Amino acid sequence: MGLMLSCAFATDLDTHEHVRIAESLGYQRAWLYDSPALYPDVWVQLCRAAERTERIGLGPGVLVPSNRHPLITASAIATLVDIAGAERVVIGVGSGFTARMALGQRALPWAGVRRYVLAVRALLRGESVDWDGAQIEMLHTARCAPPRPIEVPFVIAAAGPKGIAAARDIGDGVFGAPMPIGDFDWSVVLAFGTVLRSDEAPGSDRSVAAAGHAAATMFHFGTEHGLLEQLMPGDLAGQWTAAYQAVPEDRRHLEMHRGHLVEVNEVDAPFVSGSLLAGTGLALDREGWRAKLAELEQGGATEVAYQPAGPDIPGELEAFASVFGA
Repeated sequence: MGLMLSCAFATDLDTHEHVRIAESLGYQRAWLYDSPALYPDVWVQLCRAAERTERIGLGPGVLVPSNRHPLITASAIATLVDIAGAERVVIGVGSGFTARMALGQRALPWAGVRRYVLAVRALLRGESVDWDGAQIEMLHTARCAPPRPIEVPFVIAAAGPKGIAAARDIGDGVFGAPMPIGDFDWSVVLAFGTVLRSDEAPGSDRSVAAAGHAAATMFHFGTEHGLLEQLMPGDLAGQWTAAYQAVPEDRRHLEMHRGHLVEVNEVDAPFVSGSLLAGTGLALDREGWRAKLAELEQGGATEVAYQPAGPDIPGELEAFASVFGA
């Protein structure tokens, strides 16, 4: 298998320790989500992880431009580089799925993402950039940041033709979910779910706790992109939609994202079953996962970023690494 094994974390207060465990298990990179409405600050957690590890690559997966001024991002990157070294740092950037929709906003236009990435890269090179009608520049002295230029790769989380075009133009690689984006030398794909233990049913309490969040995320993605009926079998789509119609409209985006990629919330719970987890490839045995990994590689993936969840994240990391052969 030519795939690189990495991991992704819906960041919590213990993520720095989980990254350390991932390094010991052979994971080569750790991506940390950047959704301020849901998780601790991504840069704080990345720096904590950097101080506790030696080799594993580190980066936000993925930043959303509207969250921070480009100079704030450039300064944060420089801080992580100072701790971990540039060779361990990679920066993911996207137009905003969870990070913006949890705030009741839609994704950003790709033109704005392009401008932001180009500005951050220029700042890291030590250049001046025109932003909001004024010149900005990293004024950090030698005691405040590594010397410029600071060279780190950027991976673009793409969706649709405009996103893929942006990844080709301004990125060093592409980040896709749940399927890989082909024809890139560096194509990361996000993988969710759990490895079923010996003789375990997909609907076991442990399996639902470890993989149910991913099924719920499919519902959210489907409704936000007009794909719900394609993703949910039978009349499940209508029932799930009706459940959220009972939530006041001005709070619907909040309740939909409660527990996002961490646990199944109260509204989603009745719709997450063992048959759904098995049918969507989120609860598979070892052979099932090996077949899925081969399919992802055939589809163009060069790196699989596995996101563990549930009450035993170290156990999920270990199970997936053993399937991968790390």
